[in-house]
Amino acid sequence: MKFKKLLAIGMSLTLSAGLLAGCGSSGSEESDVIKIGGIAPTTGQVSVYGNAAVRGYQLAVDEYNEKGGVLGKQIELVVYDDKGDNNEAVNAYKKLVTSDKVDAIIGGVISTNTLAVAPLAAREGIPMISPTGTADDITKAGENIFRSCFTDPFQGEIVARFALEDLEAKKAAILFDQEGDYGRGLADSFEKTFSEAGGEIVAKKGFNPNDKDYKSILTEIKATNPDVIFIPAYYNSVSLVGSQIKEVGIDATLLGGDGWDGVIEIDSEAVEGGYFANHYATDDPNPVVQNFIESYKAKYDGESPKSFAALGYDAAVTLFEAMEKAGTTDKAKVVEALKATDLELVSGKTKFDEVGNPIKEVSIIQVVDGQYKLATKK
Repeated sequence: MKFKKLLAIGMSLTLSAGLLAGCGSSGSEESDVIKIGGIAPTTGQVSVYGNAAVRGYQLAVDEYNEKGGVLGKQIELVVYDDKGDNNEAVNAYKKLVTSDKVDAIIGGVISTNTLAVAPLAAREGIPMISPTGTADDITKAGENIFRSCFTDPFQGEIVARFALEDLEAKKAAILFDQEGDYGRGLADSFEKTFSEAGGEIVAKKGFNPNDKDYKSILTEIKATNPDVIFIPAYYNSVSLVGSQIKEVGIDATLLGGDGWDGVIEIDSEAVEGGYFANHYATDDPNPVVQNFIESYKAKYDGESPKSFAALGYDAAVTLFEAMEKAGTTDKAKVVEALKATDLELVSGKTKFDEVGNPIKEVSIIQVVDGQYKLATKK
């Protein structure tokens, strides 16, 4: 099935808590549906990411179902809200496997939640593909664990190379979210790459995302006179940090990772002129990208898809194509088919390496006049 030719028709499944909790199955080999589990934070502090990913899952499900489903069976998507909490993520996984008896899982969305679930899926051999969990150790849990996104170390390395090669930066400061794997992973990778290539790290400071005043840290950073400031954090913190950087009067180019996606909806001026690594760009002329955007907007009332939506869609498409290639929902055979993935997806032409990480390019996005613009690909 050529997913690029599929159209979003809008056969949305109702994801209410009551519906999702019911309808157990003995497996798709004996059923007229293929049951796919989803784990995502649809409420809570990072719900913008979870809801975007789920919209991507659902768009892919609707498109495939309209064209006859997978292996001649309709797909049923069962999504549980992990609220961005590890315990909730584990509970969601257990319900999907024991009560709903899903054939595969798409999720989690946030790295820490995905790290909590991956070992469980690995132990039970459930095919699992995280759309957006970037922590390096996720896919190391087992051969049946994959991801659609690049890793934290990889994007940290790419942003450091961009700073050195494209911006010709000599001195860099790092201001990172120290509360999770995401910020620490990117910070360490950026530092290693930038330093080994001859750049100087003039400051490296961690912050608590629940704090509201970063001016004392920023005053220290200002004294080091950096060319760039790398801020690996999520968009809600980035907007606050960025605005205070301007208040303190630091003249440096701001850099970030994929957690920035969504920042312009809060305060685009805070990061105006800054660059961040992302999984795709909405202004990429690739027909696969533009067809996805058109279908997504048609389904979701004109909403422009964020990278988490694109990766959610890609994760679902990758899984469905693997099932088609395997000719079965047998878990071991689907895992082998996933290993052989070679698809042109929204986030780029994708294959998997030996540990289930995608091999593809990174888009470097610049914030220009309050909008995201593709600067280059690395």
